[in-house]
Amino acid sequence: MSTQNQIDYERIAKAIDYIRSNFKLQPSLEEVAEKIHLSPAHFQKMFSDWAGTSPKKFLQFISLEHAKSLLKEEKASLFDTAYETGLSSTSRLHDLFVKIEGMSPAEYKNGGKSLNINYSFSESPFGKVIAASTEKGICYMAFETDLHKALGDLQAKFPNASFFERKDDFQNNALSIFSKDWSELNTIKLHLKGTDFQLKVWESLLTIPMGKLSTYGNMADKIGNPNASRAVGTAIGSNPVAFLIPCHRVIQSTGKIGGYMWGSERKQLIIGWESSKMYS
Repeated sequence: MSTQNQIDYERIAKAIDYIRSNFKLQPSLEEVAEKIHLSPAHFQKMFSDWAGTSPKKFLQFISLEHAKSLLKEEKASLFDTAYETGLSSTSRLHDLFVKIEGMSPAEYKNGGKSLNINYSFSESPFGKVIAASTEKGICYMAFETDLHKALGDLQAKFPNASFFERKDDFQNNALSIFSKDWSELNTIKLHLKGTDFQLKVWESLLTIPMGKLSTYGNMADKIGNPNASRAVGTAIGSNPVAFLIPCHRVIQSTGKIGGYMWGSERKQLIIGWESSKMYS
């Protein structure tokens, strides 16, 4: 991401934060533009280029009522219509071709001692991202502006692995999800360190369609353990692969966005961005 693109992203994030904080007041285009020091016309164009929709429409996508309506749809369908959006258009659900493979017990227990991990830093619509991969697939992906911290967090996940700063085909394919027509994407392979329960929860997240939302309780029902919503929430919160495993699509039953490992503001941005791609 160029310096200008980074500035634009930060301005949009600030605008979304202002809209979210003042939603009940229904701020006008002029008010929001003023808060990020842009003319209304410039802000409208910048926002539409980024989100693919107008600020006014985007405001609807991040509202509490919109979230509640999506949850009602999800509750009614029980995921039966998860794949109704079609597979050949740009609205294709990336969840259909994300495949998870768990690490072996030895790889899990010894901190990745036998693993060679490639990593690279890239840009996304939601800020800088680090992606890392083994010889079997993506093992880690996170949003992080501090590159030193990003690498440190990765190394903490696999303290005994060998690390190499280079971008490979696994990473290129995974990162292209932010920019390509999804109908042209190859299967994205993930190679993850997690318990059987965590892997089951992460796999269940892949059934939430793009542009839709679910709750922690509904996800517990989905894995056949309705009394485990707290444990499910913990597993969701420990998701090691940002965006590809869509933990951002799980919110509170009240419609409130709730927490997110990479920031609630970014979660709100992603939810709004996905909704705009589906409904605009």
